[in-house]
Amino acid sequence: MKTKYPHVFEPITIRGVYYKNRIELAPPGCGGGGTENGFVTPSVVEYFRPYAEGGAAIISVGNCSIDITECNDEGPNQLELRYDACIPALSTFGAMCRSYGAQGSIEVNHCGATQGNIPNSKAGDNGFGPSAIITAAELVRAEMQKRAPRPLSEMSKQKIEETVEKYASAALRCKKAGMQMLIFHGAHGNLLAQFFSPYFNRRSDEYGGSIKNRARFSVEVLDATRKLVGEDFVIEYRISADEFAEGHTHFPETLQFIDIIKDKVDILHVSGGLHDTMGEPWHMRPMVQPYMWDWMYNVHFAADIKKAFPNLLVTTVGSIKNIAQAEEIIASGKADFVAMKRALQADPDMPRKYAEGREWEHRPCLRCACLVIDKYGNFDMGCSVNPYVGRRAEYPEGRVPPAPRRKKVAVIGGGPAGITAAQTLLERGHEVTLYEKSEEIGGNVKKAALLPVKKDVGQYLEYLKNQAVHMKAKVLLNTEATPELIAKENYDAVIVAIGAAPVVPDVPGIDKPFVHWAPDAFEKGIDVGDNVVIIGAGVIGVEHAIHYAGEGKNVTLVEMLNEPTLKGTVAGVLGGEYDLREGLKNEKITLRMNSRLKSVGDHSVVLADVKTGAETEIPASAVLLSAGMKPLFFEAQAFRSCAPPTNVFLAGDCLEMGEIRGAVRTAFDIAARI
Repeated sequence: MKTKYPHVFEPITIRGVYYKNRIELAPPGCGGGGTENGFVTPSVVEYFRPYAEGGAAIISVGNCSIDITECNDEGPNQLELRYDACIPALSTFGAMCRSYGAQGSIEVNHCGATQGNIPNSKAGDNGFGPSAIITAAELVRAEMQKRAPRPLSEMSKQKIEETVEKYASAALRCKKAGMQMLIFHGAHGNLLAQFFSPYFNRRSDEYGGSIKNRARFSVEVLDATRKLVGEDFVIEYRISADEFAEGHTHFPETLQFIDIIKDKVDILHVSGGLHDTMGEPWHMRPMVQPYMWDWMYNVHFAADIKKAFPNLLVTTVGSIKNIAQAEEIIASGKADFVAMKRALQADPDMPRKYAEGREWEHRPCLRCACLVIDKYGNFDMGCSVNPYVGRRAEYPEGRVPPAPRRKKVAVIGGGPAGITAAQTLLERGHEVTLYEKSEEIGGNVKKAALLPVKKDVGQYLEYLKNQAVHMKAKVLLNTEATPELIAKENYDAVIVAIGAAPVVPDVPGIDKPFVHWAPDAFEKGIDVGDNVVIIGAGVIGVEHAIHYAGEGKNVTLVEMLNEPTLKGTVAGVLGGEYDLREGLKNEKITLRMNSRLKSVGDHSVVLADVKTGAETEIPASAVLLSAGMKPLFFEAQAFRSCAPPTNVFLAGDCLEMGEIRGAVRTAFDIAARI
């Protein structure tokens, strides 16, 4: 079958090792999924199975320690490669990958100075490193813990030799477990990178000083590994092209490092950034880019490396969203392999879908946050758009089982919850009719996708529309569901997913013609003038404030709390919170925290201090509302009598506000049990 993506799906053989295509699962950690001894468990194997099933050629397990007693940065159950005893369990992962024609790969690592404070570590209180320095991260930790900062334990030459042997022995164990490749983690400020870094490495012996000396540790690891594993084993080596931090490694030095190791590695995996900088989240961003950053963020580094070293096989990684982008990268000679993590987590079947011409079925990643803290303080490791993530035990085949009896089901609302419900019901074998009162699918995602920085959400909106076109449900657009209409159809079950509506403050003047819901103003191209007042500093308010300030408008952002209310999937380092807060530093934006809207005049608004009640009048050419959303709960309850009472369900935001993540999850859980 001819493919539109010949470069992505072109096989390649390296050292006798066959790769069926050029797609790699970028190495994710297992999140402590191993045994107490750090061995692979069945749950680890099952976690990675969807990626192998979906068609990627390389399935990488991230951040496996060469000695968990001195380099443990993922908790007590981090996978490790210290003893031969790990081999039998590790072989189950390799066997699973081979059963799908994929190559299993282990990311072999020593975290070194980024160890932090791990109790009872052989590395001492603050980890091993090339030099006995006090790191910036340690200064932050010491201040938080109210103690004196501790220097790293400088590695002696004997310790260096011992560690080189540990890397090589770990590689041999991978080979003995049936793997034909591995990836050394020399990126993101781990030990291999630390020896090359002028920040971490202050040594005056043969391992410090010059470029050649600082590269010596990596060279010794690569040479020792090749000697043990032989010539029929592929070594991939991961680097940060630039660490984006003052005093650390930058791209010109990286090119000199590559020149030294180029003949000792088979594939160079080019990432960027630096972790464990504590309080300096910018340096982590090139590792995991948030939604407002460019797609294919690190690709230019890979392209420059290919130009400098045309015979070197290069992998690129970082916000590569789909196979079409991967094809452009490889076809243009910018890289030889493309690694993806979040994009494949959102849709592990993406390679297969594109290979089979089912691009419309691809479920796009939102680049939000795979790890969030829910309202109860619990960690939720999942995906906003893929409800199967983390639930392999519940759905072992990655799909819902057929229903015991086919039912006639109505879904009301064509947003993320409605489309997810319809998809899941159809997979269960039910007859589905979806009602959408507007002329197109999407719900409030249509508004959420408007700003230029929301292009990921725009991709998801197109995905929702494509599902409505292709799925085997009866989709009724421009059809407002009423209790009377639904009741007369005699449905066995009804899922109500009508979403939420903007909160409109009940204050004098709120009905004036220059007052708009913020997304409506942008969608309609309304001239907001030079003095924009935005009510509510949640994500919507902050995004619009940054946008209009970027156009040169004077923006006043009003919030009743003492700071912007950025939470959910944008919160934290791996979301977009840091970047949004940085955007609020624009001099055109004035923050009015602890304030509420009191009234709207003809050319101004009155704000009141929530603590003192003191009032302030400020000019306003437009008032944009972003004071939150309210579930259409009571409107949804009107459908309770339209089917047997136990068979009417509320899903998504009409039940409880929960972003796209919550809408997808609640709709899936309900539909999977009907």
